[in-house]
Amino acid sequence: MTAGAERQLLRVNEIFFSLQGESTYSGLPCAFVRLTGCDQRCRWCDTEYAFHAGEEMSIEEILEAVKKYDTRLVEITGGEPLLQREAFLLVRRLSEMGYRVLVETGGSQDISGLDKETVVVLDLKCPGSGMTGRILWRNLDLLKPDDQVKFVVADRADYEWARGVIRERGLADRCGILFSPVFEELPAKILAGWILKDHLPVRLQIQLHKLLWGADARGV
Repeated sequence: MTAGAERQLLRVNEIFFSLQGESTYSGLPCAFVRLTGCDQRCRWCDTEYAFHAGEEMSIEEILEAVKKYDTRLVEITGGEPLLQREAFLLVRRLSEMGYRVLVETGGSQDISGLDKETVVVLDLKCPGSGMTGRILWRNLDLLKPDDQVKFVVADRADYEWARGVIRERGLADRCGILFSPVFEELPAKILAGWILKDHLPVRLQIQLHKLLWGADARGV
């Protein structure tokens, strides 16, 4: 293997085919590439298994694995996928192959190197996560109309914080906005009531994959 090929290795936790459970693409068949590693430790994290476990794969091996699935929608996720710099090349290669590529990132890493065709789903960490201090705020200036900012809301304090960020940063005029209640912690109907009362221009999302297969299911 050449030195150039070695630099194109990624540590992959899992690759699987399922229905997209979040974002405006919820419900659509999607190939998922979950990369290993994360620089955050959200209190309600549901993918701790991706912090360390995984195997090294070349970009070509990943592309071949994705080709097996009958879908043109691919999500690169983690962990935090952008910790691995080779992820940017993987995204570009997928876009060049005609895939619609979603990248779900926790907002601590610079997104400026992503292919312009990429749909960024930026998880902006509310205070309840314990990770608000890790936000790279300049990423918000790079968001495109097709991109989406996700707020995972644990309680009323998180909701009010997110509402303030939307207004102060003018997010509603910049990209899509998603509000997701912490699973089995904040009832979705309560969050829905708050959204309706304040007339917030956001989309309420419930993690479809957890409703279908349970909170602990993997690879679905």
